[in-house]
Amino acid sequence: MTPTSGAPRPPFARWLGTTNDITRTFLSAGRIPGLINMAGGLPEAATYPVAALAAIAREVVEAHPHDVLGYGPIEGLPELRDALARRFATPALALTRANVLVTTGGMQGLDLIGKALLDEGDLIAGQFPTYLGALDAWRPRAPRFRPMPLGKAGFDAVTALDGAKFAYTVPNFSNPTGRMVGLETRRALAEAAHRTGTWLVEDDPYGRLLYDGEPLPRVIELSAQARLGEPYDGPVVYMGTLSKEIAPGLRIGWVIAAPAMIEALTMAKQGSDMCTSGLTQRIALAALEAGLIEQIQPLVLDTYRARRDALCAAMDAHLRDWLDWEVPVGGMFVWATARDRALSTDLLLPHAMSAGVCVSPSSVFDAAGQDRSAIRINFTLNDPQRLQEGVRRLARAFETMQARRG
Repeated sequence: MTPTSGAPRPPFARWLGTTNDITRTFLSAGRIPGLINMAGGLPEAATYPVAALAAIAREVVEAHPHDVLGYGPIEGLPELRDALARRFATPALALTRANVLVTTGGMQGLDLIGKALLDEGDLIAGQFPTYLGALDAWRPRAPRFRPMPLGKAGFDAVTALDGAKFAYTVPNFSNPTGRMVGLETRRALAEAAHRTGTWLVEDDPYGRLLYDGEPLPRVIELSAQARLGEPYDGPVVYMGTLSKEIAPGLRIGWVIAAPAMIEALTMAKQGSDMCTSGLTQRIALAALEAGLIEQIQPLVLDTYRARRDALCAAMDAHLRDWLDWEVPVGGMFVWATARDRALSTDLLLPHAMSAGVCVSPSSVFDAAGQDRSAIRINFTLNDPQRLQEGVRRLARAFETMQARRG
């Protein structure tokens, strides 16, 4: 037997050299001088309530030193869990502290779902295209993925969910497509979860970023109507975060679910980080009690609405020959599909980088890495002038790629 040299290859390395490398490329784009980063889902730092958070931080350290400087409950600060239960309760959806787990950002909730529910080879039914962070969170457990194309005519929710360990959806302004899932589809998903006994993970990081129209009820609210007024004990697992509502650096997220699910996720969290930062939990609680989100939301919405409009206007002027898209009513992204289906947006990426702009190719949002027909463009990070210049650079990248294709 020939001896091997060097360290053994870790199991996770089987994803290297595929879409994982593309993900690293665009996530590191912000560090390249002069490059316009339209790839990530990043907020505008000017919307962060810096002065208010600084004042709150000082107050909570002085008033609650044990909570903010010591270890805390794995489930989260009890007062914050109570505040989140009140925030999301409706006449149909009755919630208590037992329904709430505080997480270290929204991504930890996805990771804990994988730890609590997945065994190797289990099936996930995922809204397609799917948030790449969710795919990355679950890939180490080697599941199978079934695409769940919610926008297609004739969508059958029972068939989509049946046999899956859980289903995953982002109904409000989906990452990556920016689309809103309609009311009838939301109802169908809730009913299918009850009928099949399949857990339905409703991820909602963008729900408050609504620029046009009226909000739709959450899927967990529709699920609660099966047992109106009783403390929630249904199959929907609702997730959210303060990253898009206040600031991502707080690393505060939450899971709202049946008490048994919260218990299972708490056990998984114990082996992950023991507890979420007491300092940021206290800051989050004070911010919620002071109505800080409501105070800054007009600025956030006005800023992002103007940037969405600027991006779509620039795309209309420079990219109509190459791409088709819809103007999203909320969220952070425009999803644009190549008119020429033979065009690979994986191959577009290096041309775009050379032109000084970065966008996200669609392959990273496909569990199989096969969809190369579209790009995701973020509009929240850059001001209108940079968005316009970014689109001009992207048009040059298309032209360069076309010339080299002959």
